[in-house]
Amino acid sequence: MTDAPWCILQVHAHPDDEASKGAGTTAKYAAEGVRSVLVCCTGGEEGDILNEVMDRPEVRDNLHAVRMAELEESCRILGYDALHLLGYRDSGMPESEANARPDNFWNAPLEEAVERLVRIIRAERPQVIISYHEDREWYPHPDHIRVFEITEPAFAMAGDPDAFPDAGEPWQPSKLYYVAWSFARVRALHQAHLDAGMESPFERWFEGKFPDHDERFTTRIDVGAFMAQRRASLLAHATQVAPDGFWMKLPDELVRDVYPWEDYILARSLVDDAAEGREYETDLFAGLRSPIADLGGARA
Repeated sequence: MTDAPWCILQVHAHPDDEASKGAGTTAKYAAEGVRSVLVCCTGGEEGDILNEVMDRPEVRDNLHAVRMAELEESCRILGYDALHLLGYRDSGMPESEANARPDNFWNAPLEEAVERLVRIIRAERPQVIISYHEDREWYPHPDHIRVFEITEPAFAMAGDPDAFPDAGEPWQPSKLYYVAWSFARVRALHQAHLDAGMESPFERWFEGKFPDHDERFTTRIDVGAFMAQRRASLLAHATQVAPDGFWMKLPDELVRDVYPWEDYILARSLVDDAAEGREYETDLFAGLRSPIADLGGARA
């Protein structure tokens, strides 16, 4: 147990990632009074404008500033207490002009980026950190890969007094999670579209052989009561999300019925009774503030 205030720190690659990955979880824990901290590693300068209403010269010419304003609004909606910018430029996709820039996240010295994250971890003192798993096949975006590459060592080094001694007083987080879409979630939402007589935007995910790695998932957080915040945070990113786009097709009440969870992989734990066997954790603080709860069945 710990006397420090409960805190979750999430590391995301771009503005809007905090809205599409674990947003309901953020809103849920914020409502419980848990301190929520976001680290956004890049400014999203290379993001395409995916909402035609926002595809205007004044937006294209000031995309970084626009996306920062969108990010701040999303953070307000979800209840984040602090936003830290790691300070790198969007790396773009491999072999693009942006990917060759020396100021981007992908080309930053790894040790430098790790130290920046360690400094934030030590200042915020989270028990739980959320990051990405290593995905070099389904969505091999350099910035997402780099998030994985810096979070693993930062988790370990934040508590090591010999690592980056000028980066603040050491603090050891207890648990590291990867947030990801499970195949069970994709399958459930795909079928929900079909059952509603709608074309499923997930069809291409099956054609592209979305990986079924569901045996890796250890944790399901019920966010059914926070669908409205999740939707609003996505819509706050107006350059990236259109009101009638991919994310908006299914009504929240239907999503709540078919798949009210957000899924996580417990990657590192210093807690003795972390998720084992066939039960899912239902609390990211399991083992710290409460026993692991059984979701009510085996993993899908």
